[in-house]
Amino acid sequence: MDTSQLLKGVLDLAVLAVLRKDDGYGYDVVRRLRAGGLNEVGDASVYGTLRRLYNAGMLTSYVVPSEEGPHRKYYSINETGRVRLAESRETWRSFASTLDGLLEEVAA
Repeated sequence: MDTSQLLKGVLDLAVLAVLRKDDGYGYDVVRRLRAGGLNEVGDASVYGTLRRLYNAGMLTSYVVPSEEGPHRKYYSINETGRVRLAESRETWRSFASTLDGLLEEVAA
C-alpha cells in the first residue's frame, strides 16, 4: 500500500505531536518524525506543514542565532495547537478503531 496519501492526511497531527514536548526547527522535526517511524516523510512537506500550522495560529516561532551556519527558526506548539492536537487525536483513534473493525470483518 502506498502510504504517501495516508501521510498527507495525518502530517498535521504528527507534527503537532512531535512538537508537544520539545520545540524544534524544520530539519529537527523531520528527523524526529523519521525516528518515530515516518521514514517516507519529505523535507518540503514538513516545512510546508510547519508554515501552515504557524499561519493557522497553532504554532509560535522564534529565531536562534547560530555561529556555525544560518540562524534556525524554532517552532513551538501553543494552546490553540494543543487543543487541535487533542481533537485530532480523538478523531484519529475513532477512525483507526472503525477501520480495525472493518479489517477484522474481512479477515473473518
